[in-house]
Amino acid sequence: MSKPLNCTTVFATLLATLSLSSCATNPDGKKIFNVVDSKQLSAMGLSAFDEMKSKGKVSRDARLQGYVSCITNKLIAELPNDFSRQDWEVVVFDDDAPNAFALPGGKVGVHSGLLSVAQTEDQLAAVIGHELSHVTYQHGGQRVSTQLALEAAGQVAQMYVGSKGEQRNPMLEAAIGVGGQVGVLLPFSRKHETEADRAGQVLMARAGYNPGEAATLWQNMMAQSNGAPPQWLSTHPNSEKRMERLSAQAPELQALAETARSQGKGQACPR
Repeated sequence: MSKPLNCTTVFATLLATLSLSSCATNPDGKKIFNVVDSKQLSAMGLSAFDEMKSKGKVSRDARLQGYVSCITNKLIAELPNDFSRQDWEVVVFDDDAPNAFALPGGKVGVHSGLLSVAQTEDQLAAVIGHELSHVTYQHGGQRVSTQLALEAAGQVAQMYVGSKGEQRNPMLEAAIGVGGQVGVLLPFSRKHETEADRAGQVLMARAGYNPGEAATLWQNMMAQSNGAPPQWLSTHPNSEKRMERLSAQAPELQALAETARSQGKGQACPR
């Protein structure tokens, strides 16, 4: 069991690490507040994903697995080099909830129920692109960093220290994107969601997918849930505004998608 930290120790540690945050940047080159070791986040992602596979129902539908992996791999190929060169694992889970997630460490999970909402390849690419962007923009690390800064002398800081050992940490797992899978909800901020929307839409266009289908996907989400966002979207930005923003951004990205298709990208994945 780890020893509890006093306030002085916690704040001294934070002051030392905050000076390193100026070195952290997102794919747009903007400085971000992230003082958490990327290796630690990756280890958490790997551990959480392994547990989900052991406890969840991994789909045995080879065709569905191949379809989802094909789409995901085309998107991964367009990620920044540090991420595109990483070994990624894609798993489809037999779960009716329309959900998908990506975790640090190169893990992607897609619920089979998402296929009832993401009715086209482009729409599924929109969801997966959004989730991959949370990872590439280090949103999980930023959330953990914010929690540490706000509650340095309290529970979150102590849990962070404890997570250095073998004990699982549901709060920090939620921060990197596991969320409902471990029964803890720590939502991304509206800024992070908007950033992932934009980056995911650019990513799908670079892979040759129709960026206009991103807005259609969210329309399908709302229609399936009778106008109310499904549980996993309950903390996301206003859905109508989100669809308006995605629709407005699509025309400027169409040229990017057309260029990608002229290069042979965007070929249909077998389903």
